[in-house]
Amino acid sequence: MLRLLGANAPFRLLWSARAVSYLGDSLGLVALMLHVADTTGRALAVALLLLVGDFAPALLGPLAGTLADRLDRKRVMVGCELVQGVLVAATALWLPPVPWLLVPVWLRALAGQVFQPASRAAVPALVSDPDLERANAAIGIATNGVETLGPLSAALLLPVLDVRGVLLLDAATFLVSAALLGLLPGMPRPGSGRQARFLADTGAGLRYLWGEPTVRAVALGYFGVVACNGVDDVALVFLAIDTLGAGGSAVGLLLAAVGIGLLAGYALLARTRARVPMVALLLVGFAISSAGNLLTGLAAAVAAAFLVQAVRGLGIAGMDVAANTVLQRIVPPALLGRVFGSLYGAIGVAAALAYLLAGCCWTGPRRGSPSSSRVQGAF
Repeated sequence: MLRLLGANAPFRLLWSARAVSYLGDSLGLVALMLHVADTTGRALAVALLLLVGDFAPALLGPLAGTLADRLDRKRVMVGCELVQGVLVAATALWLPPVPWLLVPVWLRALAGQVFQPASRAAVPALVSDPDLERANAAIGIATNGVETLGPLSAALLLPVLDVRGVLLLDAATFLVSAALLGLLPGMPRPGSGRQARFLADTGAGLRYLWGEPTVRAVALGYFGVVACNGVDDVALVFLAIDTLGAGGSAVGLLLAAVGIGLLAGYALLARTRARVPMVALLLVGFAISSAGNLLTGLAAAVAAAFLVQAVRGLGIAGMDVAANTVLQRIVPPALLGRVFGSLYGAIGVAAALAYLLAGCCWTGPRRGSPSSSRVQGAF
């Protein structure tokens, strides 16, 4: 990975921009969650914040990907970072009540939804085909690695800067990211000829995704795995506290275990020089991540659950790198943004469905019998 970053200046700019932006994004999310929790005292308000920031923009994933295919991808990325920076700065200075707060949060998340397919589609333009696996693994380290540092950094900074200060720092990271992306070479719209109407382009992307067997299999497989396994984000809390009888620190350990496995998986894939079959890696990733969830539900102690959650993180890293690399290799450049936009939109919808499933399956502890409480149906 270090060799790739050292030898490829444009990719180094993209990697650095994503690392800086994701760190700020993680800081800002923690600050907003704490602000909403402190001002409302209601878990529902925090859940609504996350729903508006994650699920709602995902529904527009195909449209976001169309922008990445119709415009210069460098300009799309720079514009999205600038828009996010301005919205976060405005939120920091305003800090309105929750109903109004959701508006800039949704707009910022929408700009981020447009940024994601553009950035993924830009990788093949900056990196040669043999280096795609390592490049995607390196981006995984930049994004997931800093996301694990975000909550810790927020905990250190909030007592000093308060919520407004942390949000302004978040806004500054978007501006730094935009400046780095501005140094990239131009990435003109792929393809040539007259453009169809916007919605017609979006429809063409969806038809391609459904009509190409490999692309369809990747999208449906990813959607299915996330929809079935995403319940762990909710279920791990009850597993640790109720089923295993541990405290809140155990919850943090189990959630951190996935991040550790992710970083280890990305680091391993970024260092490997052997050409790994990406379809095989994708299937193995699906299997390991799913098995990790199954074994977590069967774990009798926090230590065992921690171990299998870390292994699950390895599987998630494998499926992430494999899915991105497969699509970057087989999808025509002119359709790459729309395919990534649809894929990541579908993943966001699948995660929301998983959270709803977990919420419906969990019935809570029975009155008068705390020892009998368990996560019902989540595993």
